[in-house]
Amino acid sequence: MDLRQLPALNALKAFEAASRHESFSRAADELFVTHGAVSHQIRALEAELGVALFARDGKRVRMTDTGRRYAAQVRDALLQLAHATQEIRAGDRDRRLVISMLSSFAARWVTPRIGRFIEAHPQWDVELQSTNLLTDFARDDVDVAIRFGFGHYAGLHAELLLDEIFFPACSPDFNGGKLPETPRELATLPLLRSDDELWRPFFDAAGLQDLPEPKRGVLYQDSSNLLQAAMDGQGIALVRRSLAMHEITRGRLVRLFKDIDGPSPWRYYFICTPQRMQTERVQAFRNWVFDEVARFRRLYEDACEAGPLITAAAAAQRARVGDLP
Repeated sequence: MDLRQLPALNALKAFEAASRHESFSRAADELFVTHGAVSHQIRALEAELGVALFARDGKRVRMTDTGRRYAAQVRDALLQLAHATQEIRAGDRDRRLVISMLSSFAARWVTPRIGRFIEAHPQWDVELQSTNLLTDFARDDVDVAIRFGFGHYAGLHAELLLDEIFFPACSPDFNGGKLPETPRELATLPLLRSDDELWRPFFDAAGLQDLPEPKRGVLYQDSSNLLQAAMDGQGIALVRRSLAMHEITRGRLVRLFKDIDGPSPWRYYFICTPQRMQTERVQAFRNWVFDEVARFRRLYEDACEAGPLITAAAAAQRARVGDLP
């Protein structure tokens, strides 16, 4: 067999991730590329093979029978490559810190901050794995996982890292800069929808029991895409504090109704095996990430006290004069 006839490795990786998630957006988050890049790679692979691997139905995709068969073979081949690479790296394993977390949390919370850890600890090579799948510490080569859940992780070292709240946010330019002043006005405005963030708990917290869950408009399967749609002025999104504050403090998003928090039943947890918790690299990362969470809380509290960072009127004024934080 002529190995020169193999498709590009990046196209195969994009196809494998998209086949596993059955979503181009989630594959893009996992690979830290754009949705368009994944779509382009898969279309190029389909053109090269001369077959359709996915059936497109508007914004949604589903695998064809041919795609499913090919995905299984591609996954086996990539796993063999990964295992071969892991064996070579085994001698340097103690120098690597492997961290697994949700794609959205990796992109919006960890990535803007991880440079500080790398600068403070250049002796370790950091590998961030972004996935929505639970880590199997007995099988996966992972040191630490950060998960969004209820805290039930039997047999593992698990610590509450960060609690969560939800609140509405939008671009300061949304609706021509005329942003809602009361929650009741949400009934007349486009509300962005997500698989993960339902409006009902916030409506109840705001005393809007008569307001139904939105049923129309685009349904976003990923929180990062939801935030981007809000920043682009497509509507008002119900966002997680942990994912949105980076954009709010830079004036790209405005928090509405700062005195009303939507409750969240889920929280972020720091998880590892008791054995890995004893290693120097995991202890260093644990100390760093908890320090970052404390810093995040202080910044959030300062923002709430300052008011101008998260109120609609002040954000509109900043947008007019260009005085962004």
